[in-house]
Amino acid sequence: MRDSMGRVQSALVLGGSSDIAQATVRRLVADRCRRVVLAGRSSPHLDEVAATLRSDGADVELVEFDAAATETHDKVLGEGFAAGDIDLVLLAFGVLGDQTTFEREPATAVDAVTVNFTGAVSAGLVVADRLRAQGHGTLVVLSSVAGVRARKDNFVYGSSKAGLDGFAQGLGDSLRGSGARVMVVRPGFVATRMTEGMAPAPFATTAEAVAEDIVVGLRRGRETVWSPPILQAVFGILRVAPRPLWRLLATR
Repeated sequence: MRDSMGRVQSALVLGGSSDIAQATVRRLVADRCRRVVLAGRSSPHLDEVAATLRSDGADVELVEFDAAATETHDKVLGEGFAAGDIDLVLLAFGVLGDQTTFEREPATAVDAVTVNFTGAVSAGLVVADRLRAQGHGTLVVLSSVAGVRARKDNFVYGSSKAGLDGFAQGLGDSLRGSGARVMVVRPGFVATRMTEGMAPAPFATTAEAVAEDIVVGLRRGRETVWSPPILQAVFGILRVAPRPLWRLLATR
């Protein structure tokens, strides 16, 4: 349970090798979070993240987790809660993919959507059940501004994030009164390993800046966090722009 100052003391990360997840957890560990469970596919990078967090002072556990293997989620995520209550769950896994490849090979689009949406629905429901049972905790869902209005050059990814965003909002409403809650995070373009080699979009940001926005959002009890915050105003306009204008703007 959070300490007397409201600081997170335990965190479970789904997608433990995510750059945004790593930056966020390091920020939490610096603020006295001590137990961290990293759930993800085994990899040298995940081991490096664990080592970094341990050097920061955290007690780190590794749990094998595959977002697409939904039949394993109840058992695997249950292991994350087995050693005690979890204050924060960060749902940070996702696949960006390539729109041209998706259109040429539809099976790859199905795989991406399975991870981004189906896997998130499965994991999100399992986590919500655990948080509801313990009577406290926050599920932080990394959505994207790409889900606010899908662009033609990444509409598979954008539509999967649109579904995730809608699911997360509804899940948050369903938890009202339980002591648990959901916070949806909508970053713009973030310079990470996933976007390496891509041209930055307007208002591009960093994993560290998104992490700071997440921590501020948690402290203030937000339901939705835009990162950077200016994107809330920008997409307030873009989401209602006429489609011909949107098509023109979305290709620039």
